[in-house]
Amino acid sequence: MKDVVFTRNSGWIPSVISEDGELKLMLGAGADAGHQPRTFTFPIGEAHLAVIREDLPRHLLLWSAVLPLCDAAGTTGPLDENAAVALLDPVLLSSPADVDALFRHIRWDRSRLVAHGADIGLLDRGQVYAAMRSATGTADEERAREHHADRRRAERGVVLGPLDAAILRYTGQYTHEATIPRRMPDAVDAALLPEVMRVIATAERACAGMRIGVDPRRGRRATDKQAWDRVATAVDTAVRRAYPGLADDAVRTVSFLMCSETADRSRNAPEEDDPEAADDHAGPGGSARRTVLSFADEKGAETKWLKGGPRGASAEFWQFVGDRSAADNQVFAIEDEERGEGIQLHFYADSIARITTVREGKDGADPEFRVEYSLVDGLDAYRTLVHAFVRGGCAALEPYGPWISDVDEFERARRRGRDAG
Repeated sequence: MKDVVFTRNSGWIPSVISEDGELKLMLGAGADAGHQPRTFTFPIGEAHLAVIREDLPRHLLLWSAVLPLCDAAGTTGPLDENAAVALLDPVLLSSPADVDALFRHIRWDRSRLVAHGADIGLLDRGQVYAAMRSATGTADEERAREHHADRRRAERGVVLGPLDAAILRYTGQYTHEATIPRRMPDAVDAALLPEVMRVIATAERACAGMRIGVDPRRGRRATDKQAWDRVATAVDTAVRRAYPGLADDAVRTVSFLMCSETADRSRNAPEEDDPEAADDHAGPGGSARRTVLSFADEKGAETKWLKGGPRGASAEFWQFVGDRSAADNQVFAIEDEERGEGIQLHFYADSIARITTVREGKDGADPEFRVEYSLVDGLDAYRTLVHAFVRGGCAALEPYGPWISDVDEFERARRRGRDAG
C-alpha cells in the first residue's frame, strides 16, 4: 500500500510517500530501456520529513545530491540506497557550513538548483546553502539551459557580449547550437533588437542572389556543400568586417541562418530557374534542335528525354541522378544517339569522359570511339558541363578541358589534383 504523505505539486520535485508503514522519498529520474522515466525510492525518517515539509532549499539540495545516484543506476540497475540514505542527515540536518563542505566532495546536479532559482554567483563560489535562499518551487528550465550553455562556452574560453547573446537568442541557438536557426525577434531585448537587425541586414546583403541547391549526386534532398560553404564564407567575411568585435559563436549562427534560408529558397525553385544555367530550350544550336537524349546509370537503368516535354533536358537528367544516385551507383551518362556522341560522369572520381563516334560499325565491325577525360571541380562544374553538352554536344565542351585521351596520363593528373586538394 502506497500513500502520498507530502508533495509540493511542482514538477519533478521528490515526494514523500508511506509504503507499508515506512516513510520513503520518491523521485523520478533517468529512463529505462524503453525511454520511460524511472522511479526510485529510499527510506527516510520523521525528522527528515519535517525538514522537507518546511525547508524548500534543503529539499532541493537533497534532490540535487541524489540525482547523480539515480543516473549511476542506468536503465535497469538499482539505486544505491545506502549512499542515498547517507546523504539525508548531512543535507537536511547539518549546519550550513557542513552542507557547503559536503557539496564540495560529492557529485550533485547543478542544473536542478539553477532551474529553481539558485544564485549562480554563490554557487560558483561554493556557497551552496546561501545560494538557495532565492530558491523557488517552480522551475525555470530555460534558465538552466542557458546556464549550461554558458558553462560549455566558458570551457572553450568563450565569453559572450550583450550583442553576441542577443544574436544567438534571435536565431534560437543560445542554448541549442545544433538546432536549425530561425528568426525569433521576440526573444531579444527590445533595446538590442535594432542592432541585431543591422547585423542580419549586413549578412543578407552579403549573400543576396546566391543559391544553395540540392546535390543530386547524393540524393534528392542532399544540400550542395560547396555552395553552402560559399554562402557561409561570404556572410562570415562581411559580418566580421562590419562588426569585428563579435564572438565567433555569434558570427557562426548568423552564417548558419543565412545558409539555411538560402538553401530553403533554392530547394523550392525549379531546376530550370538556376541562374548559372542556360535555358535548355533557347538559342540556335541549343537543345531545342535535339529530339532525343538517353540517360543511363551504371546499374543499367535508362530513360529518355524527348523534345517538347515540360522540362529541359538538363533538369530531367539531374532528377534522374537524384532518383538513382547511391554509394554503389555513381556513374551516369547522357547519349545523343543521332549524333553519335555522349558524356559519362564519374562522381566517385570527380571526372568526366566525352565520347565521340569516329567510325560507325559496318559489316560486323565494331564502331570506333574517341574517349577523352577531364577533371571536374564540384557540382557547379558538372552542371556547366551537362548544360554545355545538351546545348552543343561534345564540341561545346572544348573550352572546359584540358581533355586527355591517354588513360594513364589522366590518372596521373587525377592523382596530382587529389594530392593538391
